[in-house]
Amino acid sequence: MAQRAKLLIIPDELVMNKIYLIRDQKVMIDSDLSALYQVETKRLNEQVNRNIERFPEDFMFQLNNDEFENLKSQIATSSWGGRRKLPYAFTEQGVAMISGVLNSPLPSG
Repeated sequence: MAQRAKLLIIPDELVMNKIYLIRDQKVMIDSDLSALYQVETKRLNEQVNRNIERFPEDFMFQLNNDEFENLKSQIATSSWGGRRKLPYAFTEQGVAMISGVLNSPLPSG
């Protein structure tokens, strides 16, 4: 008998608290998505870059300095330390596409 994948239930409140309004779009930030998928942010961004043709402008964009500073001030957390690049923001379509390019232990869907 084949083993069934163990489902991880993520509370809606956790996801809702990770959605931001940037450039008049609801987005999730790469580091938040990597935490949800239990992969390093670096690995998530590597997979996105390897499949960049699947992420057009309306699926994702990179924050500029002002947007990043504003986001950090809204969140008021120290978890941003050590970033060398500005974060990527993913729209709903981009978030859906990530599940298709990540080889994560969590099931998509």
